[in-house]
Amino acid sequence: MKNYYYFLGIQENASGEDIKKVYRKLSLKYHPDKNPGDDYFENRFREVQEAYDILGDPENRRIYDANLGHQQRSYRPTLPPFIKTFSANKIRVQKGEEVIINWQTNNADIVKILPFGLEKAYGERTFKITEFKDGKFQILCHATNSLLNKTVVRAITITETFENKGEEIRSEVEKIFKPAKPTFQNPAGFSGKVQIIFALVFILILILILIRNFNQ
Repeated sequence: MKNYYYFLGIQENASGEDIKKVYRKLSLKYHPDKNPGDDYFENRFREVQEAYDILGDPENRRIYDANLGHQQRSYRPTLPPFIKTFSANKIRVQKGEEVIINWQTNNADIVKILPFGLEKAYGERTFKITEFKDGKFQILCHATNSLLNKTVVRAITITETFENKGEEIRSEVEKIFKPAKPTFQNPAGFSGKVQIIFALVFILILILILIRNFNQ
């Protein structure tokens, strides 16, 4: 059973007005129109809307609270939470390539896989990475025992790769030679010499990188 209070980040004794204020704030923050094509924001917006449909209606909330209370009484693990497994079928992928993650937790009544949201205590998810940050994409598993108020976290870092080694080497070289803003005006006739020097240095570094990769 989903914990809609957790979705909204509020206490179970929150007033109807508090629920409405939080819903408005979160629905604006995660609205898909402000974040087009982002699955994380789309999923969070759907969770927030689903939670408000239940908690925003007094009768729906009364029935939900009764069922939630029964579930909490019947299953409240008293041991600290831990993550038994959290893995991906690959950790080096190209942009748009499919990735499969698996997880299994114990003694946790709230499990969140970021950036995707709340999940069951164990499961599998298939997705594609469309954007990397500095060549990395991080996935986090949060397992929480709300009775003990304890949370454990594990991470998986996916690294971006390229279609061939040449593009990867070129990317590394481009990072080294990331252009800086000019601070002075080159005197006439000097810019050509500078370009030749940088070209020679570029070739030397490229050769060193190739040697390093072939020796690995």
